[in-house]
Amino acid sequence: MKILILQSSPRAKGNTAWMAEEYKNAAEAAGHEVTLVDVAKKKIAGCLACEYCHGKGEGKCVQKDDMQELYPLLAEAEVLVLASPIYYFTLNAQMQAPIQRVYNTMNPAKMKKMALLLSSYSPGVYDAAIQQYKYLLGFWKAEDTGIVTAKVDEQKTDETRQKIQAIVGNL
Repeated sequence: MKILILQSSPRAKGNTAWMAEEYKNAAEAAGHEVTLVDVAKKKIAGCLACEYCHGKGEGKCVQKDDMQELYPLLAEAEVLVLASPIYYFTLNAQMQAPIQRVYNTMNPAKMKKMALLLSSYSPGVYDAAIQQYKYLLGFWKAEDTGIVTAKVDEQKTDETRQKIQAIVGNL
């Protein structure tokens, strides 16, 4: 399967980046084709709600930023993995922008499955991000292959690695 991982932590060696890399390694070991994109390093603006994409743009966004690199990857992905740190109880802004910019097509065309990887220094802060993920699953008609959360004492551990490997096994 073609898997696209969107990793949104600005910390290149941080916990979320580690989780995304662990998912990538497990998926590649299982024979999947994986692309990991560090969206935190991309210049992706939020949706302007200008409706250009649904009119004159015929599905193309009026904004010409780094999101243009993601559109072809999203169009081909069969699995989408969102890897985000939790900032103020939800996915960070670096993840929100690409999610909202999918509005131009309404959903990734070939995507059938999704997974969610979340890290935080605090326990009990995942509910809003998980709820948003569940809404995306429903809207995009995708199957959930799993959610892995890692608070401070669970980060970069063998137990978390095993949880990530287990959800890769759900593909």
